[in-house]
Amino acid sequence: MTGSATKKACVIGWPIEHSRSPLIHGYWLKTYGIDGTYTKEAVRADELDTFLKSLKEHGIAGCNVTVPHKEAAFAAAQEKDESAIAVGAANTLWLGDRGRLFCANTDTYGFMTHLDVSAPEWKRRDAPVLILGAGGAARAIIYGFLNAGVERIVIANRSRSRADQLADYFGPKVHAIDWDQRNEAAREAGVIVNTTTLGMKGEGDPGINFSAMRVKQAVAADIVYVPLETAFLKNARTHGLVGVDGLGMLLHQAVPGFEKWFGVRPKVTNDLRNLIVADIEGA
Repeated sequence: MTGSATKKACVIGWPIEHSRSPLIHGYWLKTYGIDGTYTKEAVRADELDTFLKSLKEHGIAGCNVTVPHKEAAFAAAQEKDESAIAVGAANTLWLGDRGRLFCANTDTYGFMTHLDVSAPEWKRRDAPVLILGAGGAARAIIYGFLNAGVERIVIANRSRSRADQLADYFGPKVHAIDWDQRNEAAREAGVIVNTTTLGMKGEGDPGINFSAMRVKQAVAADIVYVPLETAFLKNARTHGLVGVDGLGMLLHQAVPGFEKWFGVRPKVTNDLRNLIVADIEGA
């Protein structure tokens, strides 16, 4: 089906070739029989403002935003969801009825939903959460844990100053430590989350000593999804921790945007996951 009724959305970034968002949204468009398109659009930083102002003109209902545009997209939006304000960045944009540009950050939703589905027992443990890294993903995940009622969150980052900034931003429940103190903090943690790039494409490892863990069946979550099982996750599972990979976050964060643009709230299914896994393994 084609014509003026076709709904359009896209993902923007620079570069954009790596994005698997079209595969995810294309699957949902086909599954729900929606007359729509979802494309990749390579947008340079100096073109972003012009591109966003032309969404309505080009019949685009909204877009996902990936690196390096998340902070600039947040600044450009006229209406900001609480999730985007808390993180200071946006990964989902949509046009309102009057053409005003709205934004949200669905990374929080994506991570917390996947964690709840994959390791629901994490909520029943009265233990700190350890976050490795202090970038944009860490900020979104800290916000999610605070909303879930976690009383103590510890951030270990290779640059202590960035961890301090996040602790200052989020308040007394969030504490920064030096990177070389991460294993001491890990011993008491109920959830450990790797938000760094260590482990991406099989390169590097945050170096957590899981053998010293004191919380029974603690959870180790990684936001890296290429490879699906990083050295961090493999090591954690070997020592009896519950491992949560990064692919579920990618899939679940796509749900709210699809609903905004195409009017249907899609489901993350095993068939969708298998499709993306096959694409990753074939890359």
